[in-house]
Amino acid sequence: MYEKKQAVFVSPDLAQLQVVVIDHRTKIYIGRDEDPQEAKERYLSRVGAKKP
Repeated sequence: MYEKKQAVFVSPDLAQLQVVVIDHRTKIYIGRDEDPQEAKERYLSRVGAKKP
Protein backbone atom coordinates (compact mmCIF):
# COMPACT_ATOMS: atom_id res chain seq x y z
CA MET A 1 0.00 0.00 0.00
CA TYR A 2 2.39 2.65 1.21
CA GLU A 3 6.00 2.85 0.17
CA LYS A 4 8.36 3.82 2.92
CA LYS A 5 10.63 6.72 2.00
CA GLN A 6 14.33 6.36 2.60
CA ALA A 7 15.87 8.89 4.97
CA VAL A 8 18.45 11.04 3.19
CA PHE A 9 21.51 11.78 5.31
CA VAL A 10 24.43 13.71 3.87
CA SER A 11 27.74 12.86 5.52
CA PRO A 12 30.08 15.76 6.27
CA ASP A 13 33.16 16.14 4.08
CA LEU A 14 36.09 15.13 6.29
CA ALA A 15 38.49 17.05 4.02
CA GLN A 16 36.92 20.28 5.30
CA LEU A 17 37.22 19.28 8.99
CA GLN A 18 40.17 18.93 11.34
CA VAL A 19 40.69 16.01 13.68
CA VAL A 20 41.14 16.47 17.43
CA VAL A 21 42.62 13.49 19.30
CA ILE A 22 41.05 13.10 22.74
CA ASP A 23 42.85 9.90 23.76
CA HIS A 24 44.35 6.88 22.02
CA ARG A 25 40.94 5.61 20.83
CA THR A 26 38.80 8.75 20.62
CA LYS A 27 38.89 11.34 17.83
CA ILE A 28 36.44 14.12 17.09
CA TYR A 29 36.13 16.24 13.98
CA ILE A 30 35.57 20.00 14.12
CA GLY A 31 35.51 22.82 11.60
CA ARG A 32 38.78 24.27 10.36
CA ASP A 33 38.08 27.64 12.00
CA GLU A 34 37.30 26.23 15.48
CA ASP A 35 39.75 26.01 18.39
CA PRO A 36 40.95 22.40 18.96
CA GLN A 37 41.79 22.96 22.64
CA GLU A 38 38.35 24.40 23.38
CA ALA A 39 36.66 21.51 21.54
CA LYS A 40 38.67 18.98 23.55
CA GLU A 41 37.72 20.69 26.83
CA ARG A 42 34.03 20.78 25.86
CA TYR A 43 34.12 17.08 24.92
CA LEU A 44 35.82 16.05 28.16
CA SER A 45 33.41 18.11 30.27
CA ARG A 46 30.43 16.52 28.49
CA VAL A 47 31.74 12.97 28.90
CA GLY A 48 32.77 13.67 32.51
CA ALA A 49 29.24 14.73 33.39
CA LYS A 50 27.88 11.35 32.21
CA LYS A 51 30.13 9.22 34.42
CA PRO A 52 29.03 8.80 38.07
